[in-house]
Amino acid sequence: MTFAGISKGGFGSGAAFASASILALVLEPGQALGIMLPLLMLIDISTLRPYWRRWSWPDAKLLIAGAVPGVVLGAWLYQMTEPDVFRVLIGTISVGFVAWQLAQKWGLIRAPSANLPLWAGGLAGAVAGFTSFVSHAGGPPAAVWLLSRRLDKTTFQATTVILFWVINIVKFIPYAFLGIFTAQTLLADLLLAPFALLGAWLGVRAHWLVPERAFFALTYVLLTATGTKLIWDGLT
Repeated sequence: MTFAGISKGGFGSGAAFASASILALVLEPGQALGIMLPLLMLIDISTLRPYWRRWSWPDAKLLIAGAVPGVVLGAWLYQMTEPDVFRVLIGTISVGFVAWQLAQKWGLIRAPSANLPLWAGGLAGAVAGFTSFVSHAGGPPAAVWLLSRRLDKTTFQATTVILFWVINIVKFIPYAFLGIFTAQTLLADLLLAPFALLGAWLGVRAHWLVPERAFFALTYVLLTATGTKLIWDGLT
């Protein structure tokens, strides 16, 4: 949870869902998602103040508008599928995230040279809403849109903070109705909350002081290992 807090607090939420992937190795996917969401919301609240009104509100509104139907699709899929399907989804998103990052680094994928059309922002929001619902991994699709907007680092970070604060509130409602929250997940949240807050505090400071490379390198190793294991468990 400290890792998730650092990522959400200072590095655009890109690696926060590693915690969900790790939890899903030892718990049912629904339990892992249920434990993570209140903690992510706690981190959201603690990081709103440092970035207050530094976001790009037009971009945030567009992504949020697209995210709502994406969350609805995720809720429908959760009702219709078995836990192993979510293991495969979480694992695939984890490994795919690492592949996407490496492809960017190696120049196989480049940030758009011009602003994307508005419909692309809505589509990115829908994908972010869906992947956020099923694995708390909405960062990559949102980043594709925000990178095309040529925002500075702090505006980019602030926009992800307000975006996922709203998305997580929207997700809370179907999570509650689907029975994802239980007494056990609440107890785990109470035990993990101090680590989430510590991570958020460290992440805000790291945003200004620490280079991202080492932090994300470790994250990518964790995501690759846990994602591969989840895919294997889900398929076998």
